[in-house]
Amino acid sequence: MDVTVIVPTRNERANVAEVVQQLATALAGRRAEILFVDDSDDGTVAEVERVARDAPLPVRAIHRAAGVRSGGLGGAVVAGLAAAASDVCVVMDGDLQHPPALVPALVDRHARGDADVVIASRYIGGGDSTGLGTTLRFGLSRAATLLTKAMFPVRLHGTSDPMTGFFLVDRTRVDLDALRPSGFKILLELLVRGDLRTAEVPMRFLPRAEGESKASLRQGVTFLVHLARLRFGKMSVFAGIGAMGAVANVAIVWLLTALGLGYIWAAVVAAELTIVANFLLAERFVFADMRGRASGFRRRFLTSFAFNNAEAAIRIPVLALLVETWHISSVLATAITLAVAFVARFVFHSLVVYAPRRPREPGTETAGQRIIRIMDEEAMRPGEL
Repeated sequence: MDVTVIVPTRNERANVAEVVQQLATALAGRRAEILFVDDSDDGTVAEVERVARDAPLPVRAIHRAAGVRSGGLGGAVVAGLAAAASDVCVVMDGDLQHPPALVPALVDRHARGDADVVIASRYIGGGDSTGLGTTLRFGLSRAATLLTKAMFPVRLHGTSDPMTGFFLVDRTRVDLDALRPSGFKILLELLVRGDLRTAEVPMRFLPRAEGESKASLRQGVTFLVHLARLRFGKMSVFAGIGAMGAVANVAIVWLLTALGLGYIWAAVVAAELTIVANFLLAERFVFADMRGRASGFRRRFLTSFAFNNAEAAIRIPVLALLVETWHISSVLATAITLAVAFVARFVFHSLVVYAPRRPREPGTETAGQRIIRIMDEEAMRPGEL
């Protein structure tokens, strides 16, 4: 087979025939199979078997009975990868929000030989996420993507949509036994646990054809737990340093106010001291594995210092508002505002301060070289009478 299309399903019986028809049209002339991995009890497997009898390409199904559906949708995908007839596997949902017509583009992009995973992205030029529906769902999707990229800035560098469920993966590049899928986000699991080369093609995310979305509060909690499990080490250390900084900040505010200094000035002094200390600790214990690919120490420090001071410039007026308007004690108000600032600091440091440097193409100019060239050109430009 040139490609196996893996379609994890749960109560998608009404979509099976249309999914097969559209995939058969898209893959005409290619050696391909469709593999449904079903976790439902609505007769989806029986429908797959019925459709397979007249399908123009091989169609089969694996049914995971209740009690052996470990890992949710991600576990179904891993089961499909293990059972696929081809090493080149495309994973897509069975609700037709992922356009089957895009599968050949994924396969052709992989055929170039420079990518192990090809991602159908909603967030690059030509992509579209309107199928998410409401503004709330779009906002939650973007927030989850931003948080995920912040937690894995090296592994996900250059990946715009690590949360998508529509992608191609070269099975030979994946250690299936090392995967620990949980919930919907199997692509994230693959990218984080493996050193995979990625490429992207734009995708228009479509509205659902039939059935109901499986997204729920429970799935959201499952995602957050999975995310924490994948990246618990780095974020926990950052949180620990932040917690120590918060305790130190509160202690400095208490000490300085006890000595008669106004709480605003006490908060300013405490902020500056803890900003420097937190950076040095994070540099050593949190982001040490990212320093080699990031910008130089001076730039990292100045970027971190500037952001944290900007954050403090916002936080301290909020602190004053809590004290003066809500009559909260200055110590408690300091603790509250520091807790809120934690997430913003972590995201910024992961995505900006320690972002990998972009390699300069051979023959391109640095900013300094460009300035010198322009000055030289102007100096030598012929004068006009």
